[in-house]
Amino acid sequence: MRTLSFFCIALCLVSPFIGLAQTPKEEVIDLGAGVKIELVLIPAGKFIMGSPNTEPGRSINEIQHEVILSKPFLMGKYEVTQSQWQAIMGNNPSSGDKGPMLPVTDVSWNDCHKFLKNLNEKTKKEFRLPSEAEWEYACRAGTTTAFSFGNELKPTEANHASSNIYTPVKVGTYKPNTFGLYDMHGNVNEWCNDWFKAYPTNSVTDPIGPVNGEYRIVRGGTCVLNSSNSRSSNRNLDLASVGSSVRGFRLAK
Repeated sequence: MRTLSFFCIALCLVSPFIGLAQTPKEEVIDLGAGVKIELVLIPAGKFIMGSPNTEPGRSINEIQHEVILSKPFLMGKYEVTQSQWQAIMGNNPSSGDKGPMLPVTDVSWNDCHKFLKNLNEKTKKEFRLPSEAEWEYACRAGTTTAFSFGNELKPTEANHASSNIYTPVKVGTYKPNTFGLYDMHGNVNEWCNDWFKAYPTNSVTDPIGPVNGEYRIVRGGTCVLNSSNSRSSNRNLDLASVGSSVRGFRLAK
């Protein structure tokens, strides 16, 4: 009996980690011809969205508030590449340098949703754009500083204006954040699903943004803007019909 009791106690202590160990940390979707989509599991949690008044470069539309994300989700390890777009859409809209591992650019929010429709039909999955809250949570990766790498963003940590490159580079060129996501700061900025609206001041759970609006949210900064535009909390916006040579997107699922 004493041996059985000890076994039961040991099993109870270990069992919470058994399920954790079996939970896949990444998912890979094969699109054929050597083209794959890699996704990283982002855990559920809560964080303070927005920026403190003392953060250099802060905008008035970054009011701090608590956000609870009640479910884990998958996030693209990289920005969607030109080869991935080509595999799904049969063309490459990028106006700058061409390359399979370069981020696809010159795609509007509307274009992204055409891609998502085709991708979901091909894979029988449910890919989507991340919500703005998911994007910032994934970008921060548990940090409270201006960037996931600290309060400064070095030219060796991301592709922004101080890197003196001024064009998008291959995804994964720089180190990832602690969630394993690459290029959340700089390179190309990324569409989110939300309409733009002022933040609430109260705590919110699983926000998806307003039901309508004029502009869609863009996040992440670019290779031609200074590092302030690449802050984790920085918000940009544009018409859903407009693309840019330094704008792409990242998948969520």
